[in-house]
Amino acid sequence: MRIYHGIKEFERIKYPVVTSGTFDGVHVGHQKILKRVSQMARSKGGETVLLTFWPHPKFVLNPGNPMKLLTTFQEKSDHLRTLGVDHLIRIPFTKEFSQITSEEFVKTILVERIGTRQLVIGYNHRFGKNREGSFNYLQENASKFGFEVVEISRKDVDHIAVSSTKIREHILNNQIHLANKLLGRPYEFSGKVVRGQQIGRKIGFPTANIEIGEQYKLLPSDGTYAVQVHVRGTRKHGMMNIGVKPTLGKQPRSIEVHIFNFEYEIYGAELKVEVIKQIRPEMKFKNLEELSNRLLLDSQEARTILTKDIN
Repeated sequence: MRIYHGIKEFERIKYPVVTSGTFDGVHVGHQKILKRVSQMARSKGGETVLLTFWPHPKFVLNPGNPMKLLTTFQEKSDHLRTLGVDHLIRIPFTKEFSQITSEEFVKTILVERIGTRQLVIGYNHRFGKNREGSFNYLQENASKFGFEVVEISRKDVDHIAVSSTKIREHILNNQIHLANKLLGRPYEFSGKVVRGQQIGRKIGFPTANIEIGEQYKLLPSDGTYAVQVHVRGTRKHGMMNIGVKPTLGKQPRSIEVHIFNFEYEIYGAELKVEVIKQIRPEMKFKNLEELSNRLLLDSQEARTILTKDIN
């Protein structure tokens, strides 16, 4: 998959089959659309093109919006690559860009720059200034624009009952296992291992403290989770705590991962964490001994979950 950081970088191809959108999460609904796009392109000997916008339009149009995203651009592009997208065009979304009319968008980007032959959109997809562009508008003007418009119908998508908003709600409501079903994979995030207070090491549960670089990335709610960790080219089982560590007195919110059967120093390493299921919400214990006893129970439950749900 080739990635273009701006429409001007794109070089014309023989038969572009195009779709567009933010595709946050690349969930099972998105996957259905992309499968259709790929099938259409292959049947014509063409290639798939996905137009996406970065940063997310809501960050630009409503900068006070506290919304977090399911995927960073890197995570999104990694998933799109596995789904057969040949060309990913990242269009910088600015206030100026938001003022482009639907006709300008179609003419300058879809027609002149890309040379679109087929355009695939979801039934509720809208584009252009004030979201004025629609499937009906495209269909009515298809002959003028010179490409075929295909809509993924409400019937095709609604039975999946999935949206990025619904997935965010599941993650924030301690229902990570339900979010994973809608994503079609475990929810993930990545970060760098940094030094912590090393309290876990003292009570028999050494942890990797993870620092997240992207502040807009949505993290699970506070609690203890069964997780899989990608480290040094291997995938290991473990458990994770997100929260303020109330047993130690209220601390800054942190992410700590205990990797089972792993004793190597990995400060500075980049870890990818796949969140499988919440074990419990964050709790305050009387002392470190009580915390250690509970962590032992948590680790046993995490192993059971991971053995049952993964293997």
